[in-house]
Amino acid sequence: MTEEQRSPSGKPMVPATPKDVIHIRIGSLALVLCAGIGLLAGLTRLWWLIAIVAVVALALVADMVLAVRRQRTLGGGPESRG
Repeated sequence: MTEEQRSPSGKPMVPATPKDVIHIRIGSLALVLCAGIGLLAGLTRLWWLIAIVAVVALALVADMVLAVRRQRTLGGGPESRG
């Protein structure tokens, strides 16, 4: 494994695109909200709300998985020489 390279401005060079990073970060926040809403819906026995939250959570997980797959298909980023 090579050490992470840095651009001339000093920022780390990573293979992820900003779009993928945003999908993962916002998706994880939304999953936490879904878990909270699902818990409250379960405690109040609102089964229809649990079903809606479950569908939304599955869509979020699918979107996050696709974002991670896109990141992996970009490759390992710049290779160090030396």
